[in-house]
Amino acid sequence: MSEDPLSLTLNALADPTRRAILARLSLGETTVNELAEPFEMSLPAVSKHLKVLEKAGLISRSRTRQWRPCKLEAGPLKQVDAWLGEYRTMWEQRFDRLDAYLKTLKPDGDLN
Repeated sequence: MSEDPLSLTLNALADPTRRAILARLSLGETTVNELAEPFEMSLPAVSKHLKVLEKAGLISRSRTRQWRPCKLEAGPLKQVDAWLGEYRTMWEQRFDRLDAYLKTLKPDGDLN
């Protein structure tokens, strides 16, 4: 059973270590060893996190001689933002209705 891209992305983002890796990669390409430095885990454990991020399309890895840099790929994050945007619109409309209702309770518009 294959997972849809949004589910893969949300699964990858569910882990704080993977979010920290993405935050580091937002500063630019880097190696696996450099990504692993701030974490108290083995290189194989970091590599497992990278595989999840790569499967979700959030990172790419290239090979330049012995250097294997990792790079952030923002496309899947745009899909998450678009999905969340639908809910953002709903909440903004609800807050607008709440604001309008509160103004009817205090006709002068002063909510204090």
